[in-house]
Amino acid sequence: MSVSIRIDDALYDTAKARAKAEMRSIPQQVAYWAKVGRAALDNPDLPVEFVRDTLQAMEEESEPFELPDP
Repeated sequence: MSVSIRIDDALYDTAKARAKAEMRSIPQQVAYWAKVGRAALDNPDLPVEFVRDTLQAMEEESEPFELPDP
């Protein structure tokens, strides 16, 4: 579902610049910030950088880790 919202011009301009740098659309950038912010509020004992890095790591594709034969 898509919903239009009004945001401050300064927030829009910042989102536009960051979206371009991070290869996201402006709505994707705002949604990303909301996701990080929500996770940070849900985990106030953790640094925001840790929350951000953890969310990014969870979104990355990875290969299963295999232990070498003994």
